Amino acid sequence: MLVNLQIRDFAIVDRIAAEFDPGMTVLTGETGAGKSILIDALGLVLGERGSNKLVRSGAKRAEFSAEFDVTALPDARTWLQDQALDEDEQCLLRRVINADGRSRAFINGNAVPVQQLKVLGELLIDIHGQQFHQSLGRRAVQRDLLDHYGGLIEKREQTASAFVQWKSLLERLDALQLADADRASRIDLLTFQLQELETLDARPGEMDELQAERQKLANSGRLVEGVTTALAGLSDDDAANVASLLAGAERSVESLVEYDNELKPVVELLDSASIQVAEASDTLRRYGDAIDMDPQRQNQVEERLDSMQSISRKHRVTPQELPDLVERLRHEHDELNHAEERGRELQQEVVVAARIYRDHAGELSRQRKHAAEDFSGAVSGTMAGLGMPGGVFRVKISLLPDTAARATGIDDIEFQISANPGQPPMPLSRVASGGELSRMSLAIQVVASDGSSIPTMVFDEVDSGVGGGVAEMVGRRLAELGNKRQVLCVTHLPQVASLAGQHIRISKVTDGKATRTGIHTLNQDERIDELARMLGGVEITNKTREHAAEMLAGVPKKRA
Repeated sequence: MLVNLQIRDFAIVDRIAAEFDPGMTVLTGETGAGKSILIDALGLVLGERGSNKLVRSGAKRAEFSAEFDVTALPDARTWLQDQALDEDEQCLLRRVINADGRSRAFINGNAVPVQQLKVLGELLIDIHGQQFHQSLGRRAVQRDLLDHYGGLIEKREQTASAFVQWKSLLERLDALQLADADRASRIDLLTFQLQELETLDARPGEMDELQAERQKLANSGRLVEGVTTALAGLSDDDAANVASLLAGAERSVESLVEYDNELKPVVELLDSASIQVAEASDTLRRYGDAIDMDPQRQNQVEERLDSMQSISRKHRVTPQELPDLVERLRHEHDELNHAEERGRELQQEVVVAARIYRDHAGELSRQRKHAAEDFSGAVSGTMAGLGMPGGVFRVKISLLPDTAARATGIDDIEFQISANPGQPPMPLSRVASGGELSRMSLAIQVVASDGSSIPTMVFDEVDSGVGGGVAEMVGRRLAELGNKRQVLCVTHLPQVASLAGQHIRISKVTDGKATRTGIHTLNQDERIDELARMLGGVEITNKTREHAAEMLAGVPKKRA
């Protein structure tokens, strides 16, 4: 749910902050006070487009931040975790619009593209206003609402799983049939390539071994010369070598041990050094004897390297990848040789998978039609109580052509309404009256409230154009919706405002030089005064106050 909203330097707002309770909250105030500014600010912090014209005159930037409690919102928490933006149970969204038009967005202190605010925002808040442009206008949401209402989510998931299996098999079959068109020529090419590669018979790691051997052969003369020099210094030079010098030093120190036993470790070190020199000499001598200076072997290595590099270039792989290439070509060769048999098997599997999908999709479609009748009747009935007598809501379900089948089934689902008697139902997105559209969306949300996972709903003047008993019914419906989720409502009607659990007043404050918007959460006495103002206009009498107090006193009974 929305916990608080902070706005700074936006339009006529200097700086305001509002905290919100669960359930139903109403926002009231005189015309022009800026009630819709909060709704606009929410839209901006949730990723709606903004411009530098929104920045308060004389300010460098407009700033918006909204804090949400996502403890009970698994979809939002999963999204935040997937984006590595999660932070405990709270989620802070922030939007900054500079006076030069540049915009920045943040989620839990992390800079993000504005589009990510929009994606996350659709999991947190649904805004319904005079310009209805959010979720209920989208076919996908209409389908989700119907499926949730009818308890069809599990059946739809089964249908989606069957669809994925069917399409996967169909793609494999298409690929096999496409390859079959030039299968014979491809087999001939593979046969030739495999013969060439198998004749080469490149071993894993062979390329690296050959390159190391080539380097050794190319520098064999230097190696022999260097080994001979090292051996001379270590042991072969009769005049002076390391071995004889160490032996002499060891004898000299050993003769001194009888005078000072502390020299005994030095004797041991010299003895160890003599042994290591002897081992090094033996190793160098064996290495020198093994050095191959055969020009013929060097030519063989060069020819082998040239062959491997030439074939690897032909196949556009590295020489080290040649052994893996042979295995891949063998596998493809085997598949093509058995393609006809595999094709028949795949065709049968595709037929079976298509039948399974059609069975699931057909059953889903039948259940949707049954749910659509109930849903249509329930929403139409609710519309009548919201100032739309004779209005009709209909869920139109049309079968998609076979070529347009999809994971969500074989149905094209469209919400249609007729706001007035005698008018044919029209698509929801083409309804002209903002007030009718807001009330109609309220009717849908009340009926399908269990079918939406969005925790906070905002209604901007859903009571437009109604009054009296209809206004009270609108308020009751909003309060009913507020029992299941958080509801924010901008209203001019005291019948609606009296039914809220929280009442916030928006006011315009001026010092003669500048005009600003103020916000205040009302206590019980202040609510009576505000309801009296809404009832009586400019002049507030004791009678209007008494009437306002009676409205608030009757709220529990009305809600019941």
